[in-house]
Amino acid sequence: MNPEERMTIEERYQYLRRMKKRYQKADRQERGRLLDEMEAYTGLHRKSLIRLLGTDLQRRPRSRERGPTYGPDLRAIIALTAQALDYPCAERLQPALLSTAQHLARCGTFSLTPEQEEQLARISVTTLRRILDGTPRDKPRPLPRSPQDRNPWRRDVPMLRLPYNLQEPGHLEVDLVHHCGPSASGEYVHTLQVVDIATGWVESVAVLGRSYLVMEDAFLVILERIPFPILELHPDNDAAFFNAHLLRFWQERIPALMLSRSRPYHKNDNRFVEQRNGFLIRSLIGYDRLDTVAQTRLLNQIYCRVRLYFNFFQPVMRLVAKETCPRGDGQPARVKRRFDRARPPLDRLCETGVLPEPKQRELLALRETLNPLQLREEIYQLVEELFSLPNAVPGVTEDVFQTLQCLQIRPPSTTAG
Repeated sequence: MNPEERMTIEERYQYLRRMKKRYQKADRQERGRLLDEMEAYTGLHRKSLIRLLGTDLQRRPRSRERGPTYGPDLRAIIALTAQALDYPCAERLQPALLSTAQHLARCGTFSLTPEQEEQLARISVTTLRRILDGTPRDKPRPLPRSPQDRNPWRRDVPMLRLPYNLQEPGHLEVDLVHHCGPSASGEYVHTLQVVDIATGWVESVAVLGRSYLVMEDAFLVILERIPFPILELHPDNDAAFFNAHLLRFWQERIPALMLSRSRPYHKNDNRFVEQRNGFLIRSLIGYDRLDTVAQTRLLNQIYCRVRLYFNFFQPVMRLVAKETCPRGDGQPARVKRRFDRARPPLDRLCETGVLPEPKQRELLALRETLNPLQLREEIYQLVEELFSLPNAVPGVTEDVFQTLQCLQIRPPSTTAG
């Protein structure tokens, strides 16, 4: 039935009041025919028509309107909690809503009553999505700005795709994010990022250039920070990862380390780190050119806070199963994905049992001292400061030794670019 042809509620009741007299006087066969007719005219199901014809067909006003279940105070708490986690979707926010709100209450951001805790624990994803849709963001994310194997060291490294359902921490996807702007000429800043498949744990380090010196220093920073042993590295085919110096570095540091690489022109082989490149790096830093020592240092200050903010507080959903659903009419099959309950990487890491008890207590105690809302504000303030720094002056060499964090190496005489 076309929307223009539908009866209004008043017209429907008026029509049924007239048909009720005929319906009551009719026999069983005639009633069936009348129900068919009323079903065609009103668009109602015949069971609904039978139920209505058994009443007096008089509309009655509601005794009372239902008020809102979640008041403005609770909506304000939900808004601040979503802001502290950088506005995740309702599916990611709902599992972490109560624990994050309690953490913010302990930090003094707001007060939380037992009744409000009970409401936060039972709120559904659908209701939370409606509340988030009506919650304006305090600061929108910056829009992204327009932006054959001859290596002998790669030949013995197997090409593969790491499984998505690995349960043991330590299998890391690795990638370099270029901050070159519209031109890739000269030396500029890169972000070395590693992502653990099992837990979603992320470590990021900014380096100036792609020399072995800065890459070794960045990996030393990651080895100092990451709380679990590294079992496997899985980068792409970049020569910055596959050279004699870096391979010797890993043989000396972790002799039992497994090295694998993605297939050329298959970016989805590194799908976890590629997703974090967009979610953590590009959405935060954008595509502008960064090419100075000051920008590198400030970017590393940002990443020190991002690792705490993301690994300790950001709820992450993990793919647990994929099911192929065939379609008819020759259409390609649809892949249905199922995800587990969203949890921060630190919680996932504690559940694996690989952390020693003292280290686990240390990380959990550190999280208790942090305020995610304050961390987020510090990150965005530093990002604004980063955008205000000038770029390199043409013809002036930047001293990459000033960007090193672990290596204590100085050039013999003049600075090196």
